[in-house]
Amino acid sequence: VQVVESGGGSVQAGGSLRLSCAASGSTFDGYAVAWFRQAPGMERKGVARLNCTDGSTYYADSVKGRFTISSDSAKRSVYLQMNNLEPEDSTVYYCAATDFAPQYKASFFLNRLYDYWGQGTQVTVSS
Repeated sequence: VQVVESGGGSVQAGGSLRLSCAASGSTFDGYAVAWFRQAPGMERKGVARLNCTDGSTYYADSVKGRFTISSDSAKRSVYLQMNNLEPEDSTVYYCAATDFAPQYKASFFLNRLYDYWGQGTQVTVSS
């Protein structure tokens, strides 16, 4: 499956953005899809994960209550709704997919488990 992100942009603090991740050539059925973000010089960190098979979700503590990950009914797209954005949320966001389902939540955001990555989309939040 190929992964294509869209929806980044600029917003003021407290505002909202929705990122989209589209599956090209397939659907996300049978995959877990996660959103990661990476600041310059920092490691890529996961913020939200959706198991497209059973619909379960998992969030990093830093975004709980503000970000929501979901998919369309056809499982062709996965979305990240970001509300109450903060300047600290500014960075490049990546969508990634994997057909491997780790047993433990501690492994949910391991970069090496994800085989398919998008090109990234910039999110900028101004204060």
